Amino acid sequence: MRITIDLPDPVFREMKVLAARRGASLKEFVRRAIEKEVSRARQDPRQRFSVRLPLIPSRRPGVLPSMTNAQIEDLLD
Repeated sequence: MRITIDLPDPVFREMKVLAARRGASLKEFVRRAIEKEVSRARQDPRQRFSVRLPLIPSRRPGVLPSMTNAQIEDLLD
């Protein structure tokens, strides 16, 4: 199937450079990029996103103090 897409000139130029560096035609580069994105979308949504921990840097990494729910709630207020 053929499609037409509009891309900003800088994106198009970078795409051409990347395709050339990989020894691929522009057509092949775009097809592979689209296939990769479609494949990602098929994955389990829980596996698509990753989070780098800790979300909040700790002064004492690896140490989790024992806290009650009330203490946690106080910290969140």
